[in-house]
Amino acid sequence: MEFDLKKRHCYWFHEISKIPRGSRNEKAVSDFVVQFAKDHGLQWHQDEVFNVTIDKPASKGYENASVLILQAHMDMVCEKTAGSHHDFLKDPLDLYTDGDLLKAKGTTLGADDGTGVAYMLAILEDETLPHPPLECIFTTMEEIGLLGAEKLKKEDIHGHRLISLDGGGEVVTAASSAGGCDVNLDIDLHMVTNSDPAYVLHVYGLQGGHSGGEIHKERGNANILAVRILEEAESAGIRINLVSLEGGTKDNAITREAEYVFTTAADPSGLLASVKKSAAAIKEELKISDPGFTADCTPVRMPEEHAGDSSSSALLDMIYLMPNGFQHKSLAIEGLTLTSLNLGIVHTEGNHVHMQTLIRSALESGVDNLLGILRKLSSILDISMEVVTRYPGWNYSQVSPMRDKYAKVAEAHGRKLEVSAGHGGLECSIFKGLDPAMDIITFGPVSRYIHTPEEELDLASFDRAYDLLKEIIALCKD
Repeated sequence: MEFDLKKRHCYWFHEISKIPRGSRNEKAVSDFVVQFAKDHGLQWHQDEVFNVTIDKPASKGYENASVLILQAHMDMVCEKTAGSHHDFLKDPLDLYTDGDLLKAKGTTLGADDGTGVAYMLAILEDETLPHPPLECIFTTMEEIGLLGAEKLKKEDIHGHRLISLDGGGEVVTAASSAGGCDVNLDIDLHMVTNSDPAYVLHVYGLQGGHSGGEIHKERGNANILAVRILEEAESAGIRINLVSLEGGTKDNAITREAEYVFTTAADPSGLLASVKKSAAAIKEELKISDPGFTADCTPVRMPEEHAGDSSSSALLDMIYLMPNGFQHKSLAIEGLTLTSLNLGIVHTEGNHVHMQTLIRSALESGVDNLLGILRKLSSILDISMEVVTRYPGWNYSQVSPMRDKYAKVAEAHGRKLEVSAGHGGLECSIFKGLDPAMDIITFGPVSRYIHTPEEELDLASFDRAYDLLKEIIALCKD
């Protein structure tokens, strides 16, 4: 199928694909959108983080309709194949068609969320489309934590209904997303002279996965499992003194591998027997969800220092006792995780140990409860705790006039709207936090393998979805 640049949504996708727009590098594409507004005589505003809002007055017959917000993010995930020489700071994407699919040579395509940006530009320039007053919001830094949307101000948003164009599936809309909260936990270990043999506990072979999309699958977290093994050794009478802990690099990824170095004066055979016993029990527990789990304990060079009994126990106890993983499910939507948290990073530098956990919940009370538990534990164990970032959740609502309009358009084309909900974060939750009464749907064409160099956009769906979007907008006459 041809990628027809005579179609304006295709043309605008092609144009923005010429502009490097990785997260934190959106100024050029933001300025491009501003220039578009100037060229079309539309009112616009660009803020300090390069979010852009463009307003378009209602078409004839829609003057009394309420404002409709359209929204998409301008940034994209920048990933490339091992052999690619693409420079995401200066090179345009090299688009090509493969049958009915649009791809980029050796890189991510940026359909997430370039399709939404292209749709808005095409709609804003279309003088034939019937529509209510439009407030088109182009955000930045979505892919690294919804950072652009977090800078939006309530007084700058004038609509109370929203079509987020960061969706997909053509006739699929999200109805909920999790709020999030990053928490840092830190401790300075009190190091003392060591005279005991040292070992490294290596936990590996776990599947890991995204802490939003896979947390309900009960996969093992290497940080949590390593500490469990050491705590069970202590319960068997084996004194453990920590030296260093390493596990994970991202708080939104379930940790697949960890290496914890420690010392003990215990008989080696007793230590290894305890580790083996714990590992066998864990492997049985994970035989369905994470069958590759493995734990090895091997001698390493004796360090000059190890953590004293008090601080070593405090750190082990913190990780052992803190909640982690799947916590609660939604009773309104089948299969939806409501609340979770993930200890994604444990890192040691000198005597300082840094831990980072990510809390997710569609309910603010769910986040508050877990924060309360972590605060109590960290206070008891004298571990520093800091809430770094927090964004609200978008909880499911049974009543949604916008969702009804979407369903009506889908039905007119002989299709049924599919309502989904996820445990990841969406910019929708930011808008819901600014306006709890906001009526929201998500929308977008079919694309696959997002955030990878294999990303592809279904061109027929790209065309069909654009027509569906125009029909939904035309129904917004109230």
